[in-house]
Amino acid sequence: MALSSLLLKHIPKPPSLLIALTKPLSNIPEKTVYEGPKPQTPEHRTTLTTLRQKHRKGDPITAATAYDYPSGVHIDVAGLDVCLVGDSAAMVVHGHDTTLPISMDEMLVHCRAVARGARRPLLVADLPFGSYESSSPQAVDTAVRMLKEGGMDAIKLEGGSPSRITAAKAIVEAGIAVMGHVGLTPQAISVLGGFRPQGKNADSAIKVVETALALQEAGCFSIVLECVPALVAAATTNALKIPTLGVGAGPFCSGQDIGELPTLRQVTPKFSKQFAKVGDAINKGLLEYKEEVVNRTFPGPAHSPYRISGTDLDAFLNGLQKLGLSEAASAAAKVAENTDIIRA
Repeated sequence: MALSSLLLKHIPKPPSLLIALTKPLSNIPEKTVYEGPKPQTPEHRTTLTTLRQKHRKGDPITAATAYDYPSGVHIDVAGLDVCLVGDSAAMVVHGHDTTLPISMDEMLVHCRAVARGARRPLLVADLPFGSYESSSPQAVDTAVRMLKEGGMDAIKLEGGSPSRITAAKAIVEAGIAVMGHVGLTPQAISVLGGFRPQGKNADSAIKVVETALALQEAGCFSIVLECVPALVAAATTNALKIPTLGVGAGPFCSGQDIGELPTLRQVTPKFSKQFAKVGDAINKGLLEYKEEVVNRTFPGPAHSPYRISGTDLDAFLNGLQKLGLSEAASAAAKVAENTDIIRA
């Protein structure tokens, strides 16, 4: 036996060291409100393959947005498929009026915190405004940082202008998964004139479909459809071969994104009194959300508020036919026929 081993064998060890030697190391806190996220095994981790399989089977995909460790834990415990780390942290966490001010360094702080809590879902981070628009190399460099420094699995970028399409293609070619985002794109409020829903007239609706198709062609694995009429989302989803996630886009997407969660403190100090179990309410709400998405009862008519006029509907359907998207036109027409989504 080596001399060092003999010495270690006979040196008395303090209790704290014995505990450390007999207990596996972990960065998961022992006593959090819900004991932190459970240890992950590769077969339980959500991947692009998982999402493709669900999409192929027609199983709804569930997603939510987190900005910190506690909300990441809740999304993990609820078993949602996708956890988005949104640049909306600029508004929800930092108190800005828009998403534009948040920096890449600030986003990375949020990403790392969420990644520690959400060990099961696919982690997707927004590329913040100003971090990818200048050139494809800039976009790739930013996306690489999201994965290497932020612990993310994929990135999301907004819009479908030629430069955004080029950036998405370059990032995919660099080996990084990209989620697209069309409809209401908050980073474009300067040109949109504010936070305005899209696809409410024929030209805008056709643009939503065309942009989603262009992003799919660039290699995106999924598309977020935000604040568009349900029939436009139905047509877009039908036209695509990749899954869509709806945010205020009706029940006809491949899945739903509930948006951000309230934050709370996970560890309760001994000197604190727990006056309300906010975490119980959040977990209960997430589980109900997941169940309703899976059962296709959410979103219902009350949560699909955006309308298109009968005249614009006819023009939209004709436009889809001209694009060779007859099945997408049929899907939109079926939605219009079976639901109250036409504006008088």
